[in-house]
Amino acid sequence: MSARIHTIDSPAWAGAKPRLSVLIPFYRDDPAALIAALERPDLPVEIVVLDDGSGDADLACAVGAAIRAMATPARFIHLAKNEGRAAGRNRLAAAARGRHLLFLDADMAPDTPDFLDRWFVLIDADDPAVAFGGFSLAQAPRTRANAVHRALAARSDCLPAETRRQSPEKYVFTSNLLIRRDIFAAEPFDTGFTGWGWEDVEWGMRVSRHWPIRHIDNPATHLGLDPAAIMAAKYEQSAANFARVVAAHGDIVRDYPSFRVARALKRAPLRQIWRPWLKSFALGGPAPAGARAFALRLYRAALYAETV
Repeated sequence: MSARIHTIDSPAWAGAKPRLSVLIPFYRDDPAALIAALERPDLPVEIVVLDDGSGDADLACAVGAAIRAMATPARFIHLAKNEGRAAGRNRLAAAARGRHLLFLDADMAPDTPDFLDRWFVLIDADDPAVAFGGFSLAQAPRTRANAVHRALAARSDCLPAETRRQSPEKYVFTSNLLIRRDIFAAEPFDTGFTGWGWEDVEWGMRVSRHWPIRHIDNPATHLGLDPAAIMAAKYEQSAANFARVVAAHGDIVRDYPSFRVARALKRAPLRQIWRPWLKSFALGGPAPAGARAFALRLYRAALYAETV
């Protein structure tokens, strides 16, 4: 085994024949609670966890110990160097053995005890190419620090399946995404994306041209809500990725509000003056979280205006 890649298996890993592989990448987030919630030795499921170069020896040791103690077939892949969101997920898929792959972020928590059972019901009934279960804020703590992110997610991301079906490719997030193995083999994640944002939505656009994307209501909670300053930094990282999506899928993305607003703001004068004000308003002050979230959305659109 390469010194750059270290692998730890649970006792049940060898010889297991899973039908579903749950794939969990993490970077400095502790996946222990999620791993424990997914412990189901009664189901034909395996769990593969990837530390994408966190550089935290204590965290890696704890995750390795948790994997060794599992009754469910499980593998821990520890990378010495960060590979990035797309490459890390491609590596997880390569290690998986199930016909279906379920991507879950490490800061997610299933909203129901039968979370995995519901996925198996769908697999048994339809053998879907791609399906997204949705995510919620049901178990996420309410704090002043994460109020803006909560407002953003509640408005744009935590949507019922009926709403998501109207633009199925748009609501494809690796926070709770089921993919059949042959589909992923044909269309892996694009490693040309760097930093944060859009690599999963771009994948959804690409795949939607050839295969149907199902949306169901089998949500998990996004526990890792960020302070507004971190959200702003992520948006700043994502501008180049957004430009990459526009270049590849302009026919789809031109109907998205984020694109239309960015194009409108591109014509607005003095962006370099008022754009920092939007960020400042979003990051602090006594304004309600909803108003600050609106300012942060405009700030993101103003960043994207430089790329469209």
